[in-house]
Amino acid sequence: MKKVKLILDGKELTANFEDNQTAMAMIEKMPLQLDMMNLYARELTYRFSQALPANEAHTAGYAVGDIAYWTPRHSFVIFYQQTGEVISDLQKVGHINDPGILSRLHMGSQIQLTLKKC
Repeated sequence: MKKVKLILDGKELTANFEDNQTAMAMIEKMPLQLDMMNLYARELTYRFSQALPANEAHTAGYAVGDIAYWTPRHSFVIFYQQTGEVISDLQKVGHINDPGILSRLHMGSQIQLTLKKC
């Protein structure tokens, strides 16, 4: 696992990224500044123009704080609210170390995310 720093809504968080091709491709692109969309009252999403490698994508549920990549729309996703939904074509990328902080952030229609290597 690789530790990554996230700055979301001005708050600094850390996450552990998995040892898989998708996570490694994300880390290689860092530092990144992404304008995240707030979708479905459960997730922050950024859609890359190009696909990232995702050879371990499958149908799965998620936990609050999970960071994932949804292959059909090349979407980098941070889950902040649990709805119990199971999602197809989901590649786990990592998990935020203190997911409780997500409930204290202001989740407008868009929010800026900065990702940096630790």
